[in-house]
Amino acid sequence: MDFLTEVAAPPQPDNAEGAPRRVGVEVEFAAVTAADGAGIVREAFGGTVREEDAHRFHVEGTELGDFTCELDTQYAHRPYGADGGGGEGGMTGFRAEMRKLFGDISSLVMPCEIVCPPIPYTEIPRIDALVQRLNAAGAVGTRASPFYAFGAQLNPEIAGAREDDGDADGITAVLKSYLLLSGWLRGVMGLDLTRRAVAFADPFPKPYVATVLAGDYWPDVAGLIDDYLTHNPTRNRELDLLPLFAHLDEPRLRRVLDDPRIKARPTYHYRLPDANIGASDWSLCLEWNRWIVVERLAADRALLARMGADYLARAGDGRLRDWPLAASHWLIVQ
Repeated sequence: MDFLTEVAAPPQPDNAEGAPRRVGVEVEFAAVTAADGAGIVREAFGGTVREEDAHRFHVEGTELGDFTCELDTQYAHRPYGADGGGGEGGMTGFRAEMRKLFGDISSLVMPCEIVCPPIPYTEIPRIDALVQRLNAAGAVGTRASPFYAFGAQLNPEIAGAREDDGDADGITAVLKSYLLLSGWLRGVMGLDLTRRAVAFADPFPKPYVATVLAGDYWPDVAGLIDDYLTHNPTRNRELDLLPLFAHLDEPRLRRVLDDPRIKARPTYHYRLPDANIGASDWSLCLEWNRWIVVERLAADRALLARMGADYLARAGDGRLRDWPLAASHWLIVQ
């Protein structure tokens, strides 16, 4: 397969304001430092590099917005919410040095990560070009070593209104669609053996899947959030809806999960199991286009209902083992 550089348009290409929907992108890699990664971002898009600490750099004022390049471990950086002032007293310098030392050691086994600003989905090929620059500088992905288990993340902006109900039915349809296609997505991705052995996110509980896929399950935002938090009081999901729910009703979410790592934003937080930097058959454009299959199914409510009913019937009969193949049939034949 050739390196894919074209992106498919979603069924709803514009957001509630009439502008092209945006997507945030995060990519993990090894063998290139956070400092060097920041320099590569600057070379590609301009801007100014600002060092926050020895293992976290911000590239500000680029053509696309502000980027962050960092070692992907919280222990190499100041805690969330810390202001960097003198609140740590005489221990401030010591703790900073310990974080640097921890980061220096961790960089031997932990990935670095580039966090991109929200960009129009049509600009994803430019981020792919950045990934290719990283690869040319020596960056590698999951397939480079059996010890690597790197991922990527897409954060597609919701198509509905950012205020009020946020299009509860639209969000529910996307969730239904993702639950139906999760196994299919894993199949077409051809997961690396490392990712098969090391789970990158826990699956949604089966009782919750059955609840959501029921034909009459179309709650309002409050009900959707409450049901999700009852069954999924965690960030550890492939499709993490907590940032979106924090955006729609933060007090309701914080009553259950007061986690400062949950940042409110009007997006689906989609965790990809692999970041195969350097592989000719992998690109962010390809992963985006696979996500669009989820959105297209969500937009076809009749097909969504029929697939949901088939899934639940198979679940009742213990026939879910072959569901990814059945999902392919539904997507191609129906």
